[in-house]
Amino acid sequence: MKAIQIKETGGPHALLYEEIPQPEPGPGEARVKIIASGVNYIDTYHRSGLYQQNLPFTPGMEGSGIVDAVGAGVTAVAPGDRVAYAMHLGSYADYAIVPAWKLVQVPEDVSLEVAAAVMLQGMTAHYLCHSTYQVQPGDTVLVHAAAGGVGLLLVQIASLRGARVIGTVSTEEKAELALEYGADDIILYTEADFETAVKELTRGKGVNVIYDGVGQTTFLKGLNCLKPRGYMVLYGAASGPVDPIDPQILNQKGSIFLTRPSLTHYTASNDEIQARADDLFDWIASDAIEVRIDRTYPLREAVAAHTYIEGRRTKGKLLLLPQHDGELSPVDETINTEDPIDEQSWESFPASDPPPY
Repeated sequence: MKAIQIKETGGPHALLYEEIPQPEPGPGEARVKIIASGVNYIDTYHRSGLYQQNLPFTPGMEGSGIVDAVGAGVTAVAPGDRVAYAMHLGSYADYAIVPAWKLVQVPEDVSLEVAAAVMLQGMTAHYLCHSTYQVQPGDTVLVHAAAGGVGLLLVQIASLRGARVIGTVSTEEKAELALEYGADDIILYTEADFETAVKELTRGKGVNVIYDGVGQTTFLKGLNCLKPRGYMVLYGAASGPVDPIDPQILNQKGSIFLTRPSLTHYTASNDEIQARADDLFDWIASDAIEVRIDRTYPLREAVAAHTYIEGRRTKGKLLLLPQHDGELSPVDETINTEDPIDEQSWESFPASDPPPY
């Protein structure tokens, strides 16, 4: 079978498209024929060596496909089932071995491509709005990077729960996108101070919760945007890790709450994973939310996908499609006309805190 292998860590060209033996499922495992593999920023950390893995390895933390075989003791899934999963390494391949308890059933009215696109980022947005802080009707929510993969889903889910959503973005194009997906107000942080703008938009009252996946450049100013007893939910740090703070600051800002959650701790069992996935699939099937697929690539073009995501150009989800390796992408037929790959460009981005998963 074909798979992406990393034998030495480094830039995008460390992603090698190779033939490797097809793996066999062990007890409690299933072999999944991968239809779509989600590309996430954490994959670049594995590739660069920031998050170390035993070499060689196949990257990819999210995928969907058809169960091809199961190991001993597996009863929850069977060959032929349509499934998806997240938070398990190895999806950049024709086939992947996955613990059966991490697999969720995908209904027929949701495509496997969309299922792959929503598992990691969608469940992140779900737990942030439903569990870390339960968004209530009438709340005012601030979403940083509102046009990103997680951001667009946060905007939609918070709106579904009855909140007023304020989003920050970097460009007019991204502002239009976030508004299209349900944001009530948008702040271009490249043109305006977001702290001042939030206070103006809320008439000085502040917001109930901030969902911050940016980190270093937004965190401290965000503390000034919260209502008393508001929640700062720091779920990532794309701009770099935040500096340590004295807990007394939380008192001074109005007895506010600070949490740094991770998807791992909110998907600790199959029941929890399936419940979150079921909500997402129901919303997708009913058009209550839309999963935006920005670009798709054949598996053999993983280098181009990593170059694109590290260029901070994504406006939605990137997918690798192993079963389309002999043809152009059905979503983006211009994938071969991207800017030339700069092998050194990945080094210009800061090593940041763990991404929001």
